[in-house]
Amino acid sequence: MVNKNHLVIFSLLISCFLFPGCIDSTEGSVGDQGLTDTNSYSLDSQTNGESIIVHCGAGMRRPMDEIGALFEEKYAVTVHYNYAGANTLLTQMELTGEGDIYMPGATYYFEIAAEKGLIDDFSKVAYHVPVIITPADNPAKINSLSDLANEDASLVLGDPDAAAIGVLCQKMLTKKGIYEQVEENVVARGATVNELVTYISLSQADASIVWEDLVRDNGEINMVEITKDDNIVKIVPIATLSSSENPETAEEFLQFVVSDEGRAVFEAYGFTLYPDEKYAYLDDN
Repeated sequence: MVNKNHLVIFSLLISCFLFPGCIDSTEGSVGDQGLTDTNSYSLDSQTNGESIIVHCGAGMRRPMDEIGALFEEKYAVTVHYNYAGANTLLTQMELTGEGDIYMPGATYYFEIAAEKGLIDDFSKVAYHVPVIITPADNPAKINSLSDLANEDASLVLGDPDAAAIGVLCQKMLTKKGIYEQVEENVVARGATVNELVTYISLSQADASIVWEDLVRDNGEINMVEITKDDNIVKIVPIATLSSSENPETAEEFLQFVVSDEGRAVFEAYGFTLYPDEKYAYLDDN
């Protein structure tokens, strides 16, 4: 079993080196003082200077980076991404009052954003399918959701106060009736799914729960599918923000993401576009 003190040190190293900030430094950053452009070169120098800010869950980084490049090429509008956990993004949006698009990993956060008057139009993009991951050799022999409650298992799970995957884990484990047992095995929490994948790929814990699209064809880890009756599939939504200074461009970006061209990018990165009958539970809140 992994030593908890070692996990604390490892978590700090991840935060300092692997995740120095949740913001895409190649496009811009959102910090305590608001939005500041840290990019020395941008399409703004070639266009009329129009740009949008997209607050996006870290788990969608790969497809959204590609979609942003396609949108910039097609519409000559610079896309600045702010990647972080869904709840972290929500807090940043409320504090800074800046941004054009919000794209968390679950619609749960839309309810909160709507209550705060932060979002306008929204659409469904794709579906997140949770899976269990272990180190490649699966030392704790984790082969099902129930195995996460095994006495000797060490787990890193998503932080429910920061990321959609954390909230979903609570629901899934509660539905299974093993939430309290699993909690005793949690040695660390991650603010994003990317952090969870890093923990497991470096064998710093026995198992975690992440989105399937992040770990397909990843030779550094072992993926365990969650059975139909135990799994809960999440909708990936996108919304324009009421704070947008470029509402027409924000709406254009939203429509591009949910277009056939945009959704094809998500499918290419392993996202599910339509609920399949193998998924018994679809959680749209």
